[in-house]
Parts: sequence; C-alpha cells; structure tokens
Amino acid sequence: MEAPAVAVTDLVKRYGRTVAINGLTLTADRGAVTAILGPNGAGKTSTIEICEGFRKADGGEVSVLGLDPVRQAAELKPRVGVMLQSGGVPPAIRAGEWLRLVSRFHASPLDPGALLERLGLADHARTPYRRLSGGQQQRLSLAAAVVGRPELVFLDEPTAGLDPQARHACWDVVGELRARGVSVVLTTHHMDEAEKLADKVVIIDRGTVVAQGSPQGLTGAERQLRFRARPGLDLDELLTALPTGSTAKESPSGHYVIEGHVGPELLGTVTAWCAAEGVTTDDLSVERRTLEDVFLELTGRELR
Repeated sequence: MEAPAVAVTDLVKRYGRTVAINGLTLTADRGAVTAILGPNGAGKTSTIEICEGFRKADGGEVSVLGLDPVRQAAELKPRVGVMLQSGGVPPAIRAGEWLRLVSRFHASPLDPGALLERLGLADHARTPYRRLSGGQQQRLSLAAAVVGRPELVFLDEPTAGLDPQARHACWDVVGELRARGVSVVLTTHHMDEAEKLADKVVIIDRGTVVAQGSPQGLTGAERQLRFRARPGLDLDELLTALPTGSTAKESPSGHYVIEGHVGPELLGTVTAWCAAEGVTTDDLSVERRTLEDVFLELTGRELR
C-alpha cells in the first residue's frame, strides 16, 4: 500500500522551554489538498518546516512520500516543491531569470514563460526581484515551487497580501495541481480559501490537532439562523420557546446565532418571540455554519 504524501506521528518540537509542537499527529493524502489551520503560534510553520527538512524534530516520526525528510533529503528534494513566505531570492535577479534558473535544477520542468503568463507575471519578467510588489513576489515564489513538476507541494500562506484577482489565479493553479495528481499541503489564515480548496482540513492549536476532516464534515449539515438586534437579549427565555436541541448565543454583541433544525417551526418561534418582546431584528438570514465558525469555536476568539 502506498504511503501517504505526509505522515506525522507524535511530533514534538521545543524552542528552549517553549513546547511549540506537543504530540501532533496528522496525515496528508496523495493527490489531495490538505489545509493546516491554526492561530498564530499554534505550530503550523514549525510542523511544515520539519516536514520540509528545514528543522529537526525533538520527538516523533515524520514521513514525506515514504521518506525521512532529513536522512533522505537528497532523494526527496527533487520530488517536492516548497513555497516560502519570504526570502531566498537574490534581490537583483530578474523575475524571469530566477524562474528559468530554478527550472534548470529539474529534469522535466514546466515552461517558465508559460508559468509566468499563467500567474500574471509575464510583463514583469525583466523586473528585478526587489522591485516586484509583495504580491508579485508571492506569485513568483509559487511559480518556483511548482515549475519542477513536483509530486508534493508545500505552500505556506500562498495568498498572503494578494488582491482578489491574484488570489483566484493562485487558487486555479492549486486546482490544476490536484487535477494532475499532485499532493498539496498548505497553511492559510483565510478560512474561505481552505473551504474552497481543501479536501481535508487539519486544525491545530497549542501544538496539537484539535479537529480534522473534510470542510463539509467539520461544518456539518445543520444551518444557522442569524440576526442583529439590541444587545443583551434574554437568551434563556428564548431557549425555552425553541424546539428541543436548539442553541442560542450572542457573539459578538448584538449579533445572535440560533442553531438546530432550522425549519419553519424554529423560524416562526424566533420571529414570534421577537415580536412579543418588542425586539426589532435586522439582517435575519438562514446560513450554513462556516469553517470560520468551527475554527473560532475550537481555538477561541482571544488575540494571540
């Protein structure tokens, strides 16, 4: 049986007295997109850097395409593409020169010129790297990660700082990679990006996995009733009128979320209760629970 693209078991990483990764276990399937989500400091980047072979673990096991990323790095590197958040490119080199240089390290690379065109960089092929905008540098980094036709690509915050058009262009590239059977592991702070692209989502917090599954599996099939009203409504009183199994919360202030079987009975109960209490509602809507809702429930709302 073929090994997963990435398999991490009981991973531990310490920086002095700080435990950045604490017994983390996850897998990324071949030919699929796996998104790793977590608050700042959760251990995402350290985990990715260990899988890439840039850092050594203090405990646990890591397998990438069935190989050890440190001991078997020479065998593994030609098969893996890596997109870093920043750095690694000579400031004076022109964008096209850099991508052609990277392509020459691979046996059967993609056409650098076509890839520049695909990512909207063709007009900047002769621009020195230091003069590219932050978003253009991001797109060039993505191009460098995929130009060698890798079996596995690690993308660390691939669309950070990109405008909507550039984000969608990057999403299209990720979709094309999956269609070609390439395994993709990405980290992102954009919940909509993970929900759109990922076959599997792994949420980590404080160095360990707190949830994993498909985006649909994590968000569930149930819908939510949302509305805005004056802050501080008596939700205990509202709950007594709602069907059994329903929940109600106010978060943030003046924004209310009712969860349960959102059908005519629940909708009628909420609107009748609001009318009886003299509560005026705004933006009443029925929505599916989002990945961001799940993420905040599991990791909290406090700033890190």
